[in-house]
Amino acid sequence: MLDEIIEFIQVIGPVFVIIWILTIAFAIFRPQRYLNSILLMAALMITMLFISGLFGNTLMPYMLLACIALAALALFLVPVLLVINGIQLIRRESLALPHLLSLGLGIVIGIGEIAAVVYVFGLYDSSRLENANLWILLLAATVFYFSFLVLCFVLYSVFIQLMPHRMNFRYVIIHGCGLSGGEKMTKLLSNRVDKAIEIYNKCRIKPIIIPSGGQGPDEKLSEAQAMKDYLLNHGIPEKHIVLEDRSATTRENLANSKEIIDGRGGARRIALVSSNYHVYRCLRLAREVGLKCTGIGAKVAFYFWPSALIREFIAIFLTKRFIIWSLIGYLIFISPILYGLFN
Repeated sequence: MLDEIIEFIQVIGPVFVIIWILTIAFAIFRPQRYLNSILLMAALMITMLFISGLFGNTLMPYMLLACIALAALALFLVPVLLVINGIQLIRRESLALPHLLSLGLGIVIGIGEIAAVVYVFGLYDSSRLENANLWILLLAATVFYFSFLVLCFVLYSVFIQLMPHRMNFRYVIIHGCGLSGGEKMTKLLSNRVDKAIEIYNKCRIKPIIIPSGGQGPDEKLSEAQAMKDYLLNHGIPEKHIVLEDRSATTRENLANSKEIIDGRGGARRIALVSSNYHVYRCLRLAREVGLKCTGIGAKVAFYFWPSALIREFIAIFLTKRFIIWSLIGYLIFISPILYGLFN
């Protein structure tokens, strides 16, 4: 058995090491690329295979089967958890369209998974449905494909939060969000500022903090000013705070903050602080405006996280380049089914 394990490690081991080196390297140097999430998923799958192989040829099939069963269980729990999350959001927050995303997606994924079970186990009546089973397969494949894209995005969003960071930043940008009652910081925003304070305290040479966010039509002061007041009340010297209070969007947050940093001579070590679900999209936008930075996420209430992450994925999905590539991949993925339907 030992000889089998050694032989397996010699064959799979280099692939295991290389793919993780590539995954970590891309996550560090090009964290905003969606391709990284696909690479991470491949690394996780290779890891499952590698760990299973360490049990020898006799037990390897059983370990792989256990991993597949666990993944299937997790997959079937996804729609249930999304529906529960949607109900919680509606009860805690309000009956609004963004809060219906989690509920709606859970229902759609659930229908697709039921369709997959119906097809795989042949629960349909073939004498009555005739070729309708191909339409069932198409529905299942569609849900699987887009669920896979979402799952890759979710796993990568979590993965980049786990990456260690050297606390030697020159600037810390805080992304704003709406104020409660037009003047008070929400829990979501105060968590972001608390994370920025934590980073500030860990840096040996104290960085400049840039609270970023303008004043909305229903707000009595800018989000940046509200954050500055909070920072001052928590012991951050005013000389280490520079306001960016003209922005209305995340892109403007980043572009205006870059303008401030460039006007002060520029810097290489910049931290970008937002809620953990928002970091990945911020990094993509930062790249578009030419700002090289490290994304660091602040915690959010767990019940809020799934729905917010879905909204982030949709915002990324609706970008022109992502739509084109994802649809090309989708057509390639379902092409055998389409061939069967129309021939």
